[in-house]
Amino acid sequence: MENKNRTLRSILIFLSLPIFIVLAFIMLNGILPEKTYNYSEIVEHFKKHEVVEYDMNLGSGDMNIKLASGEQIQYTAPSVNLIYMDIKDYINEYNAENPDKPMIYNLVKPTDTSWLTSLFSFVILPVLILCFVGWLFMRKISIMGDGGRQLGFGRAKAKNMDRESRKATFKDVAGADEEKEELFEIVDFLKNPKKYNALGARIPKGVLLVGPPGTGKTLLARAVAGEADVPFFSMSGSDFVEMFVGVGASRVRDLFEQAKKSSPCIIFIDEIDAVGRRRGAGLGGGHDEREQTLNQMLVEMDGFGANEGVIVIAATNRVDILDPALTRPGRFDRQIVVGYPDVKGREEILRVHAKGKPFASDVKLKVIARGTAGFTGADLENLVNESAILAVRRGLSAITMKEIEESTIKVVMGSEKRSKVVTEEDKRHTAYHEGGHAVAAYFCETQDKVHEVSIIPRGSAGGYTLSLPEKDEEYKFKNKMLEDIVVLLGGIVAERLIIHDTSTGASSDIQRATKLARSMVTKFGMSEALGPIVYGSNSDEVFIGRDMGHVKDYSESTAAKIDEEIKKIIMECNKRTEKILTEHIDKLHEVAKILVDKEKISGKEFEKIMSGSEVVLE
Repeated sequence: MENKNRTLRSILIFLSLPIFIVLAFIMLNGILPEKTYNYSEIVEHFKKHEVVEYDMNLGSGDMNIKLASGEQIQYTAPSVNLIYMDIKDYINEYNAENPDKPMIYNLVKPTDTSWLTSLFSFVILPVLILCFVGWLFMRKISIMGDGGRQLGFGRAKAKNMDRESRKATFKDVAGADEEKEELFEIVDFLKNPKKYNALGARIPKGVLLVGPPGTGKTLLARAVAGEADVPFFSMSGSDFVEMFVGVGASRVRDLFEQAKKSSPCIIFIDEIDAVGRRRGAGLGGGHDEREQTLNQMLVEMDGFGANEGVIVIAATNRVDILDPALTRPGRFDRQIVVGYPDVKGREEILRVHAKGKPFASDVKLKVIARGTAGFTGADLENLVNESAILAVRRGLSAITMKEIEESTIKVVMGSEKRSKVVTEEDKRHTAYHEGGHAVAAYFCETQDKVHEVSIIPRGSAGGYTLSLPEKDEEYKFKNKMLEDIVVLLGGIVAERLIIHDTSTGASSDIQRATKLARSMVTKFGMSEALGPIVYGSNSDEVFIGRDMGHVKDYSESTAAKIDEEIKKIIMECNKRTEKILTEHIDKLHEVAKILVDKEKISGKEFEKIMSGSEVVLE
């Protein structure tokens, strides 16, 4: 309440300032609003003998006129001599008619205006007003520099979630059993601290949740707060830093002050990399305001002051750019990696998101989990939601497996663009391109089975060949990566063999193949000529971007060898792709023909084509 009153007073001061300036000039220059008169009207009053008394300043021409009716008129004559000559005869006539009550007049001689008055009016007063405005401005800036507490700028905008908001518990988190086990110790300590203190155990001061986007880091933090049933202060890393100097550090202090008053409690900072980036990095040095905020956070988490009962949980997907002082033991003692869920975890996540949604009898969550390798929890939630929306669009009372499969492709590739006009020539070209990918994948042992081939534009692609992995892969081997390149080159090789030309549609395939070959040579040591050596280290220059942050730590001759090895891998895979498609050119023609007629081939239909069985077109 006090802060609101102070803010209101500051606003009133700034609003009253222009009013004060206007009034001061009005008073000094005597320009209060008044009725205006024409020169002819004044002369007419004298002519009609209505004036009984008047005063006139012979210097400025200011006149105070009193009429017989009692009305007072203030008027400034444009010329004293002119008006005197015009009214002189009327005054004489009036005095002749009224000898007992002649017109009273007072002619004031002009006086020199004091130079002190002029100096005050035109120099000193404006300077004083400007100084007053500057003082108010500097006072406001100094308040902001002190964290802006008096105006509320330095107050932490933390959301103190009440019990109703903390409904999430560990039951709502699926596919992260080990992560929940580590976080349960935090909950147990907040509930039963004596059990740990008896053995001299110190609970971690901070827990850093690390993992790709969408894996459930924020949900885990909310579940900890729900399980522990303690106050939960939530802020984003970007909420600390403002354009005013010192505000971020002040908000950190205020956040921990609020937390200490409510201890035991949990502070959750989402996307902590916004303020926790490594200090002194980049071409231009660090950002002073951000570094001040980080320094204050370091002090609060492990400084001289006691911080018992306050546990900090933070989430980030860029742990590589965090300052080492922030991630050391004593601040964030424990790092919990929240990775992609495995097949068992995906099934559990699907069960959580399937609650309250009607599914048909043909829907098997275990089958869906096997076909969604690499999906995060957010992807799976989106998959179930898109399936429900698709079922509603089709007027169904339950979600079937068909909606699940279509939504899976939509999440991976994007929405279909059936309204896009495609010529017959482009359809034939796309059919051979996608057929080349599919046939090459069929004859590569390490590749997953083709799930669907389509020439209907979807997302940014003119067509697609989709292979859904049937199992999770912890490692990628050289032979598998080489065959990945073979499949990627299937499109452009098919164009060359059938159409005898190449198109820009293969640009994405070439880019991915080149990137994969470069990684094999420079990162994974899969080149026999260059050996198991990493070439080119990714530096931690967090201000100039990942591309410019790549440091070339090898000679020009080595760079030439790297280029030769990349080219060698690509060309060998290209020859292998040509051999596969040349040997099975009849299968390529058949796949392309059916694609032109049907526009889409399922995995089962593709298997029939490749095995020689008859495919019935719907």
